[in-house]
Amino acid sequence: MSTSTPPAVRLLESAIDASTVPGGIIAHGHDPEPVARGRVAPGAATSPAFPLDAIVRIQSMTKAIQAVAALRLVERGVLALDSPVAPWLPELAAPRVLPSPDADLDRAVPSPTEITLRHLLTCTSGLGIATAEGPLQRAMAQAGLEAGSAPWSLAADEWLAALGALPLAGEPGRVWRYHHSFSVLGILLSRVTGSPLDAHLRADLLEPLGMVDTGSFVPAAQHHRLPPAFTVEDGELVEVEAAGGGPLVGPPGGDVSHGELVSTAADYLRFLRALRDGELLSPEHLAMMTTDQVPAEVKRPDSFYPGFWDGTGWGFGVSVVTGGEHRGRWGWSGGYGTDFFVDADGTIGLLLAQVEIGEHLMPLLEAFQELPTPPS
Repeated sequence: MSTSTPPAVRLLESAIDASTVPGGIIAHGHDPEPVARGRVAPGAATSPAFPLDAIVRIQSMTKAIQAVAALRLVERGVLALDSPVAPWLPELAAPRVLPSPDADLDRAVPSPTEITLRHLLTCTSGLGIATAEGPLQRAMAQAGLEAGSAPWSLAADEWLAALGALPLAGEPGRVWRYHHSFSVLGILLSRVTGSPLDAHLRADLLEPLGMVDTGSFVPAAQHHRLPPAFTVEDGELVEVEAAGGGPLVGPPGGDVSHGELVSTAADYLRFLRALRDGELLSPEHLAMMTTDQVPAEVKRPDSFYPGFWDGTGWGFGVSVVTGGEHRGRWGWSGGYGTDFFVDADGTIGLLLAQVEIGEHLMPLLEAFQELPTPPS
C-alpha cells in the first residue's frame, strides 16, 4: 500500500489483507468517487476482481430510501405523519399491546394508541425484533417473522397478516424496536400509491435520479454483477449466496414491498448527494429525518443491542450521532457489510462489502466511522 493512497482506500486494503472481507467498494469525501479493491471471493487468485459496478445487497440501507419516499408523500398531502395507518393497513387496526415484552400473549390488551406513519419512521410502532426471550419471540419465529439476512419467506400481504395477528411489544410511541416498522412502511407505500413498492420508488425516485441499478431484484441479464454473500463461522468466511445467484436474482414470485433493495455505489452516492443537497425533501423534512426524533424515555437498554443509545439517536430511517466529534452525522448500515454516513459538513462515506455484520466485521465498520475528514 502506498502512503499516497487515500486513508479510506488504505482502510479497505488493510481489511482485505487481514481477510476481513475478500473485496469491496469504498468512497469518502464531499463528492467522492468510489474505489473498488480486492476480489469477490476469498483465497482464490483466480476469483474475479470486485467490480466497481457491483450490484450489492444493501439490506437496511433501504430504510433511508423508504423514509424519503414516505416524506415526499407527506409533502404532497397524501400521507400525514401523525395520522393512523389503519385505513391502508387494516391488519394493524385496533392493535393489542403486551404489558411487558416477555409477557404471555394472552395478557395483551387493546392499545390506547394507534400506529401512525411517524411511529413507523422512528421504529416506535411497537413492532420489531423481539429482544426479550419469551412467548412473543417464539411466536414470531414460528410465524416466519424473525429478522435475518435472508429475504422474508412470506409475500407482503401474508407477512403483514401474520405480524398483525401478534400483539405489540409496547404501546406505539413508548417503545423502540428495530426493523419491522420499515417492512410495514414498504407495504404502506405500496397500498397508498396503488403499485408495488419497487414500481413506486422507480417512478418517484430511482429513474429521476438515474439510479438505474437499484431495485428489489437484480435483472437476470445483470446477474453476473452480483457478488457472493458470506457469513462467518469459526473465524472463516462461508458463502451463503453464490455469485449471481440467490433469491434476489430475477423478478420475485410475489409482492416483496416489505423487502429490501439492491443497489450500486454510483446509485447510492447519487441518492446521498441529492438528499444532502436538498433535491429530494423540503428543509423541514430533511431536518426531521436527519435529527434525533426518539424521546429520551423511549431509549431503554433493552431496545436493541447493549450501548446502542450511547451518543446515538434515531431520525427517520437513519441513526443520528448526538454527541462527540461526529455530532450531527447521520447514516446507517446493512446486514451484509454495507454502511454509509453523511457528516454535518457534507462529507459522505460509503462502504459496500458482502460479509454479514458481526464481531468479525465490526473493527472495519468502526474504523470506517473514524476516517479523518479529507481535505476539501
